[in-house]
Parts: sequence; structure tokens; C-alpha cells
Amino acid sequence: MSTHIHNCHCCPQCSDEPVSERQANISRRNFVAMGGVLLGGLTLSGLHNSIHAAGTKERNGVFGVEADDTIAMPNPRAPLIVKPILVYDLPQRREQNSWRNWGGIQTKEQAEEEVSRIRFDLAVLKAKADYPVEFLDVSSVTDINQLKDHPDIAKCDTILLYGAGYAINGVQNFGKDVIIFQRWRSGPVYLQYEIVSPRFLRQHTDTSAFPNIREDDVVTDKVEELNWRLRALCGLKNTMGSKIVTIGGAGAWAQPAGVVPELVRKIWKFEYHDVNYDELGKLIDEAKADRSVMARAKNRAGDYLKIPGTKLETTEDFFVFSFVLDEIFRLLMKKVNTNKITVNSCMGAIMPRSKTTACFTLTTLNDDGYLAFCESDFVAIPSGVLLGNITGKPVFLCNPTFPHDNIITVSHCTAPRRMDGKNFDPVRIVTHFESDYGAAPWVDAPLGTVTTHIASAFNAERWVGLKGKIVEVPFRPICRTQFDIQYEFPDKLLSGRMPGFHWMTCYGDYRKEIGYALRRVGIQWDNLDEVPTKEMT
Repeated sequence: MSTHIHNCHCCPQCSDEPVSERQANISRRNFVAMGGVLLGGLTLSGLHNSIHAAGTKERNGVFGVEADDTIAMPNPRAPLIVKPILVYDLPQRREQNSWRNWGGIQTKEQAEEEVSRIRFDLAVLKAKADYPVEFLDVSSVTDINQLKDHPDIAKCDTILLYGAGYAINGVQNFGKDVIIFQRWRSGPVYLQYEIVSPRFLRQHTDTSAFPNIREDDVVTDKVEELNWRLRALCGLKNTMGSKIVTIGGAGAWAQPAGVVPELVRKIWKFEYHDVNYDELGKLIDEAKADRSVMARAKNRAGDYLKIPGTKLETTEDFFVFSFVLDEIFRLLMKKVNTNKITVNSCMGAIMPRSKTTACFTLTTLNDDGYLAFCESDFVAIPSGVLLGNITGKPVFLCNPTFPHDNIITVSHCTAPRRMDGKNFDPVRIVTHFESDYGAAPWVDAPLGTVTTHIASAFNAERWVGLKGKIVEVPFRPICRTQFDIQYEFPDKLLSGRMPGFHWMTCYGDYRKEIGYALRRVGIQWDNLDEVPTKEMT
């Protein structure tokens, strides 16, 4: 029986029965019909085989130690493949007539010099990039359509078009994301600096002609301005078609069964891999009966406590069992080749089976590079997946409060502690608040840290975003990790535009990247920091 018997605010359909069977009402047959793929077939001997297979040497774990029994680690993000193309003109002199367009690249020799410059710029950009990116070799043509059947076009995700010449029309039909770079002061000046808007983007009209290439796809002079756009597109590439393990099924906070997961499947092409609680319970029982699994969990727990700034304030069993659950979750993700997992009915159904909570397990997974979320809330999970894939950092699924005095508190019991992607914030490992059970982190984030926050609408049509700053890390009687976030616009603007419930939070400012990616999937991006003053009252 679940010990979670009250109707809590975090999961409004809580009961002794797992959400996968009652709230979501997802049977094996209709789950597949929704586009999900079930994970069945993990026999008791299967976990033994998986655990021994995980003993091969892989990427270093959270402790930085490589050993024969290294646990499973996530695959890195797939690189964005970019094809750079220089389009230039080769004009011929005509006496007493206009014979050339604007621009400083008018000969093959000048084009060759520009290709060398482009290669150098991109090599510097790649060396500094905090996301995976691969640049194919630069092609130079006098008409973009000369490349429409080139194998590099089929291979690439994004075309980086250097518009020194006239004939760029047609690239909109290549089926790729396009960024147009043009020179002005950096020289030699490009023709498209003059005509990219009226001739190409607007096609001799007064409105944008292409839904897939817009004004924010044009960059002038500043190579560094390519960076955030490519980061956004890399994140989008790694988000579309994501596989995700759904412990207890795919759900959505306070929404009708199945509706939101189906919207997510249509928009983001997500693939759900369900593990029901009976299956999970068998895996947990098997793991606890395996001496090697328990020894590894105890060793990992002991090593974790050696990380500076770590304090254990719950029982040792709760803490050790979190690492047992951690290993099971890693193996479930490895089985379907994903780094994403979410736990439905995590405030009740999992506790009697694991003899702990999933809270701290999600912390260790997120800190190792997985995208691991509680509550299976697919209203918010796509924003967490996109944010994690853009930043390469852990993401915090949290509950917002009511904004006041330019402050809003965000809190939850599953926060990562390596939210800058590198360093461990200090942590007190305590019980989960509502149950006073298990292991959960209170993360002591650095004051003054800049943060990005995303709130997603229940209908999947709009995301709201804002930049914040952590001004206090209290320990109130609410969900354990708590950040008081300060923002720079009127309270009424935030309270009046907040959609959905759960937020996604990360360190750093990634509002531009989120908006740039969302334009490509048809979701409105409502960046509150850019709302005109007249709309704030």
C-alpha cells in the first residue's frame, strides 16, 4: 500500500493506485496507439545481465573515477551539422552601363580569400562552442541552386549562407534551417546587406514570405551572434523525436488523461517507453537481492558523502536505496538508448516499492547529464528537455508560487546540485517534505546566480519565459530546495500571464535560444523581459 493517502497539491490525482493505471488510464494497447513503446520483457535474470554489461568501462561517473564497475552514463548530445556556403557574383564589365551589384567580392580570387576567412572564423567558433557542432567544408557558388542536390545538403541540419552575391533565392526550398551571414564593417561588404530584406525575406512585398526563414535568421558582422542561434538549433535537434522512459506512464498535471502526452507526441515527436510499477517493483526486489548491486550502491553512497559540501540528514538506508534506484533507472534508459526518464505518481506509488523516494535519485541522474524529471508532467517536460539540450546543463523542474514584490519562490524536492554543469553546490540531504520520508536535496545555490525560467501552457500553444536572479535560498516548510527569484518587471505582468503549473529552471540566460527554437515548432514564446512598457499595466 502507498503511504501517500492525502490529496496533495503537487499531484492532484494522488491515490494508492499508480497514475499509470487510473489517472492516465494507459493500458498497453492504447499506450502503443498513442505512439508509445513499452519496455516489457525485463526478466529477473535480465537485470543481472544488464548490470554486468554496465561493468564495461564507459565515461567517468559523478565522482570522476573510472573503474571496471563504472555505472552506465548518458550519451552526449548529437552535434549540429552545419553546411557553410558562400554565394558571390562574377560580374562582367559593360561600357556605359551598370554592370555590378554592391559588394567587395567580385572575382574568384576574392571569393577564395573569403572562403579562407570563413574557415578561420568557424574554427574559432567551434573551439569556443559549449555545444556539439560540426562544420562541413565551405562551398562557394554563384547561385545557391547549384548545390540543391549536393550530398552535403542532405547530410546537414543547418545551412549557414554567406550572402556576398545575388542568387540566394531557392535556399528556402532545401528543407533545412537557414542562417544568413553578411558583412558590413568587418568587410568586404556583402550585397545581401542591402537587399536581404526586400528581395529575399519579403520577396518584393511588405510581409515576410517564408515561415522558415525570418529576420532573426540574419546576422551582420558578429560571428559570435551565430553562437546562440547554433546552440538553439543543436538543442532543438536533440529534442525532436526524443525517447523517454515513463515510469508509471506519461501524464500531465491536473489534465484529462492522455490529452497532453498526445499533443507532445504530435509537436515534438516524443516516443514513450512505459515501465509499469509491477515491473519496476520486480526490478527493485531483484536489485536488493543482488549483493553486487547493494555493495555498489553502498560504495557510491559513501563516495558521494565525500564530495565537499555534502551533509546527510536522513537515514543511511533511504540514502543507499536512492543509489539502487539510480542504477535501475540508468539501465532502463540504456535499454532503449535514451538519457531521459520521468516518474509518475512519484509521491506515493514508488515509495513502498523502493523503500525511499525518487527525489535524490533524480538529483544524481541530472548531475550526471541525464534529463530526469518527477511527476511525469508532460505539460512542462518538453521545455525541460529543450532547455537541457540547449544548455548542456541540469534542469530543475519546480513549483512556482505567487509573485509579489518582484519575488517569486520556486521549489521542489528533486533539484540538481551541479546546475552550472560543472560544480557541486552545497547540499543537505533530508527527507522529502510532504511524506517526511526518503532522501531529497536542499541545494544551497550561490546568491546572485542568473537563472532562466519557463512556464508552459496546458494547451501546448504558449511558453512564458523570464530571466531571474537568486536572492535567497531559504529552508521553509515547503518542498526542500527553494530559490527566491527576483525579476525586473511588474508583478502583475507575471501573475497575469502565468500558464500551466510546473516551471523549468536553469542557471544562465537562455531566453534568446528558447524563442529561436520555438518559432520552428509553432509555439508562441512570451518573453516577459521584452514586453513593452504600455502592456505591463
